Amino acid sequence: MFMNIFGRSRARLAAALALGFGAATAACHAAAAPAQIRIGTLYASSGPFAVPSQGQYAGLRFWADSVNRQGGVYVRAFDKKIPVRIVAYDDLSSTATATTLYNRLITQDKVDLLAADFGSVLTSVAVPLAAEHHMLLLDQSGSSEKFFSRKTGYLADVSIPTTAPEGVLLTRFLLQHKVKRVAVIYDANDFDAPLARSVRQALAKAGVQPVAYHAVATTESNYNVLLHSIAASRPQALLELGYPANDIAFLRTLAQSGLHFDLTLTVFPGQMLGLIQRNVGAKALAYTYTYPTPPLVRYADVSFGLDTAAFAQAFATAQHKSPTYLDCVGYNTGLIMQGVLGSAASFDQAAFHAALMRLSGKTRTLLGAFAVSPQGAQTGQYFPIGQILPDGKGGLKAAVVYPPALATAQAVYPAPAH
Repeated sequence: MFMNIFGRSRARLAAALALGFGAATAACHAAAAPAQIRIGTLYASSGPFAVPSQGQYAGLRFWADSVNRQGGVYVRAFDKKIPVRIVAYDDLSSTATATTLYNRLITQDKVDLLAADFGSVLTSVAVPLAAEHHMLLLDQSGSSEKFFSRKTGYLADVSIPTTAPEGVLLTRFLLQHKVKRVAVIYDANDFDAPLARSVRQALAKAGVQPVAYHAVATTESNYNVLLHSIAASRPQALLELGYPANDIAFLRTLAQSGLHFDLTLTVFPGQMLGLIQRNVGAKALAYTYTYPTPPLVRYADVSFGLDTAAFAQAFATAQHKSPTYLDCVGYNTGLIMQGVLGSAASFDQAAFHAALMRLSGKTRTLLGAFAVSPQGAQTGQYFPIGQILPDGKGGLKAAVVYPPALATAQAVYPAPAH
């Protein structure tokens, strides 16, 4: 009898302790939930990267405003919605300034999630800092191959394909049209140089060597002498791989030079068609080639968030202007953050990375399929080859001409002389 009572008492004590421990844990868990999810990022108000950087930042803020209107973003680790706060600083398009500010976001502001500024140049200084501090870096638009040469567990390219596949795709398109005399002008930076190199390597595998291969500074604005020098080598195709300011200066100079090439490709008209057209005119852009991107290319089958068309409409209504690709990129970054926070088992960087990798291969957003390699490179989304064509109404449209599975028009090659 004594043993029976003792056993029952011990069982009651264990149950009481378990209940007390559970209540204490729940209280502690609830207390640990932050009042806000702090997202750290940078933008450039001036300098060569200002326009695309601000577009990317606007897209991220649009996402934050959208989730905050619904009470915040759901965080699985705390089983509740928590408002989002963006902590952002102006890096003035300077890598030195960006280095200081990324460090501030990590060590002083102690943000929960970190997103890089626009492009490979401004992302390059964030990659080693994030790895050093064991902080997951969401690379929004930096595609340099060197970022993904080894696995760190603290890097994920969430929106843009790496340069090597793009170079291969472009080379296949050139060879399909029997283009073997190729000239390349590229910026000597972390984005354009790897892209140019990937084109050169892919051509070499097909037994083709560029007839001209020239590096310029990212600040280059005068292409007159270089264009005439390249014209002397009689290329069938001229590829100018630069940032928006480079494309504008190059296309203006080409239009004024009287020179004509059967195929001319620049990068950013496919991302910022309106901006480039306003600065160079429709005539200078007509029949040139580019990499068309959302919202010029639209994806309707999405796992979560707005599809491309719905985002374009909602963004235009809220911002009173049509979105560019970079606006889409910023919004996409927010969606990936939302997916990470909504599925990470705990609120720490390792869990965030694990959650992001679980999203890989199972997620589609307004930018298309989302997939990340173990090294963090984006392997799902890629840019097709497009041509800017007259729309029959006095304007221009971007049509996909390669690969055939995505093509919406036949390439006009050789391009007609103006």
